[in-house]
Amino acid sequence: MNPLLVSIVLLTGACVGSFINVVTWRLPREESVVWPGSHCPRCGHSVRWHDNIPVIGWLALRGRCRNCDQPISARYPLVEALTAGLWLSAVWAIGFRVDTLSSDPMTTLVTLVGGVVLISLLMPMVLIDIDHLWLPEPICRAGVITGLLASALVAAFGHPEIGNSLLFNHLLASAAGLLVLEGLSALAERLVGQPALGLGDAKLAAMAGAWLGLAGLGMSMGIAVISGAIFGVIGRITGRLQPRQPFPFGPFIALGIWLVWLMGPQWWWSQWVALIGS
Repeated sequence: MNPLLVSIVLLTGACVGSFINVVTWRLPREESVVWPGSHCPRCGHSVRWHDNIPVIGWLALRGRCRNCDQPISARYPLVEALTAGLWLSAVWAIGFRVDTLSSDPMTTLVTLVGGVVLISLLMPMVLIDIDHLWLPEPICRAGVITGLLASALVAAFGHPEIGNSLLFNHLLASAAGLLVLEGLSALAERLVGQPALGLGDAKLAAMAGAWLGLAGLGMSMGIAVISGAIFGVIGRITGRLQPRQPFPFGPFIALGIWLVWLMGPQWWWSQWVALIGS
């Protein structure tokens, strides 16, 4: 991989991660994500531009506000670094995924831009769901729209002969994800007296369908259910989760979406068949 490209992707991803921190803090509080600029939530002083450099600014300040000397959570540089790494994973995945789509440079560009947009939408939803058990509808809606747009562009450049059927597949998957998870939640509420999933989870499943299609939706939901169940069992065994205590399921759906986007549903299906066969 070209070192210059790696550097650009990491730097841009870290800057987007810095903005994701802002969105994660302000959106649940119904504050503007663009105004005012970055400031200390404790003393209110604006953050100087050189202190706002992703990761490096936090390290230079030794994790403390320059004005009030109060600690700044290590989550900020971790989110910036993680976002940068996930952006880089999108670039890495291009070589794997484009081979199955088309060698057309435009398809490569659309797939790359789609990947970094997807992870940039998933990250704030995961963090907000962890903090507030809430998946913001505006981001879910934006995820569905951009997913369908990306699918349409890939179909147009990579598979123009089946473009309409491919787009219909993703439209159908988006609707199926929404309706199936809403139905399961309503059924659980009738059977056990409380919904098994939030409506935000259903909207995130709709986003999964828009980006991945029917096969990808099924595979990503399978990964989400398995990983969420493992987390729930470990939580119960360790005593961190009480009976019927809710925990965020959005991060597991997001994990399934990203893993399937990286490798494709066919790769995951082949791994599952190999595991069962062994």
